[in-house]
Amino acid sequence: MFTCSESKKIIAEDDYLKDVLQNKPPEDQLWLKNRALASSSEGITIADATKPDCPLIYVNEGFEKLTGYSAENTCGANCRFLQGKDTDPAAVEKIRQAVKNKTDCVVEILNYRKNGEPFWNRLSITPIRNDAGDVTHFVGIQSDVTARRRAEEALSAAKTDLEQANELIWKDLQAAAKIQKSILPAPSPDLAGVTAAWQLIACDELAGDTLNAVSLDSRYNVFYVVDVSGHGVQASLLSVTLNHWLSNRSNQIVTSGRAPDRPDEQHALSPKEVLERLNSQFPFDPDTGQYFTIVYGVLDTLTNECRLATAGHPAAVHAPRSGPPVLVHSDNFPIGVVPDPDFRENMVKMNPGDRMYFYSDGLVDVTNTDGERFESQRLLDELSAAGKLSLEAGVSNLIKRLKKWSGNTSFEDDVSILGFEVH
Repeated sequence: MFTCSESKKIIAEDDYLKDVLQNKPPEDQLWLKNRALASSSEGITIADATKPDCPLIYVNEGFEKLTGYSAENTCGANCRFLQGKDTDPAAVEKIRQAVKNKTDCVVEILNYRKNGEPFWNRLSITPIRNDAGDVTHFVGIQSDVTARRRAEEALSAAKTDLEQANELIWKDLQAAAKIQKSILPAPSPDLAGVTAAWQLIACDELAGDTLNAVSLDSRYNVFYVVDVSGHGVQASLLSVTLNHWLSNRSNQIVTSGRAPDRPDEQHALSPKEVLERLNSQFPFDPDTGQYFTIVYGVLDTLTNECRLATAGHPAAVHAPRSGPPVLVHSDNFPIGVVPDPDFRENMVKMNPGDRMYFYSDGLVDVTNTDGERFESQRLLDELSAAGKLSLEAGVSNLIKRLKKWSGNTSFEDDVSILGFEVH
């Protein structure tokens, strides 16, 4: 759009040109118009609409430079000589219909120069009428838009390549997510003397959280929730690796072979020992800046003693069958951050009907629309109310309540919770 001052300037210049032309004799006016046409850098042609096949009767210097054809080569011929083997028939038909119907036409068409070189021509055709309203001529204006078309084609090709690459990456992510989900426990894990339930909601296609409930033998059950720093492929690869290590019954990071007094059973390492072995096996890598937190517990079903420890992880929740839920703290450094940490663990005596909950910080860090965090106290209140429900229903209801409280159907961080109840 023109500003008011610009419009006035254009009008003034147009009026000035009219005055110049009106004050000159007809032959001077014609000379000026001819020089304007001849000097234009755009290709300009005039075709005779009163003769068969509308032959050219005029081409300017811009047309000669654009096409390589001289006026002597072109006058008397139809402009279709610029067309070639790759010229789009639809574009040709659009021009033909405009000439037939004596209407304006603007089309971009692939033409060819005299030396055979193709170029994209933005062709504008305008019919010229006499005083009686009859079309006597067609004025054509040709502009070389090859550079713009090539840029558009390159951009389109790059867009197609990017879409294909994104589709391939998306398929790989979906496949990886499917593998990651396959190593999670069953919805109702088969454990000795214990019922377990869990939920894991990944914020992206791949999760940095992982969890499991594993029965080592008829006596010991192992439970853990891991939260790897960051998101995406790098975090998910480490979480899958950790799940494999911690779920492998023959792995010495979890067990230490046969117990002397129980030759038919494996001996479960204490949470403190497990954290120490993890800390040795997975030192902090400053290049990647990656580390992980964990809550790890071992339940002895003979004594109903649950030993547990957290490393940079939120406190577990012990929900007695009768009584309010309480946090079980055992603050330790995240895994790998300190070379030789003095890990501490807790022991909780559990009675039939008691529940224990492990969860990631993504759960208590969820915010609502006012930016308020969910925090531990709301979690304790929700788990207290969930005591009236089955363990599975209580865990599922907690996630529903969390989504409702946040006002979102998705979370900014992975959210995971694992609960188990002593029979």
